[in-house]
Amino acid sequence: MALRFAITGFKIIIASLLVGFVLSALNITAEQVLNDVGVTPDRVFNWLQKGMSWALPNILLGSIIIIPVWIIIYLFRPPRS
Repeated sequence: MALRFAITGFKIIIASLLVGFVLSALNITAEQVLNDVGVTPDRVFNWLQKGMSWALPNILLGSIIIIPVWIIIYLFRPPRS
């Protein structure tokens, strides 16, 4: 499962690199694309900051419960041969 996830991530990275290369060869920048859509790079950065400021505390709060439960389940699981 983790290998499939890693392979999919690698495929996305390669596809993004190829598309970025083609767009760069056509002299198209990310800022131009964002301006055509009606979004500024500053607005995207602000959205990312707001998303992280919301997600990080929730991730930490959830991990306070999830990590100890995972450790207990891992410790009491029967050994694999």
